[in-house]
Amino acid sequence: MSIDYYQRHAQRFFDDTVNVDMSALYQPFLALLPAGGRILDAGCGSGRDAQAFHQLGYQVDAFDASSEMVARATAMSGLPVQCLRFEQLTAVEQYDGIWCCASLLHVPASELPGVMAILARALKPGGIWYLSFKLGSEEREVDGRTFTDLDKTRIEMLLAELPQLSLDSCWQTTDNRPVNATQWLNAIVTRQR
Repeated sequence: MSIDYYQRHAQRFFDDTVNVDMSALYQPFLALLPAGGRILDAGCGSGRDAQAFHQLGYQVDAFDASSEMVARATAMSGLPVQCLRFEQLTAVEQYDGIWCCASLLHVPASELPGVMAILARALKPGGIWYLSFKLGSEEREVDGRTFTDLDKTRIEMLLAELPQLSLDSCWQTTDNRPVNATQWLNAIVTRQR
């Protein structure tokens, strides 16, 4: 199970990701948010993005399912990161934006519509949501982590089950870590008013 992986390898994952420059991905997301708006970093990992948004003047809440990652993210970001699974989120229309960078990819495909409905409920009407998945069309396990890969067709099919959401943009990028050539699918989604 993926949470067990992050419990055991938290420091290595933290070290590998905390200093990766994600500013090119922040821009299309933040451009659609009100200044000082409220952002949820859902599945925050190292806390890198939560810290960056906070430093840019946004109100930020963050959570991760691994208590080991939560401890590191809290220490690094200075924010009160919660230990929470996606399906435990109870917020309703609280966020101007939700950031799911490489986090939903650990949710089995059969559970994604339900998890995404929970997250969509937390968005304010008109709210903006960034999601990223490894580019592909399969479910797989690698070194104790499960992955659900999506391509544009699969994300469109998934969003068709969630009529309150609309796909604004979808693009591909290469991993920002120099030793990793992973291709990523990035998407900006809006919750309808």
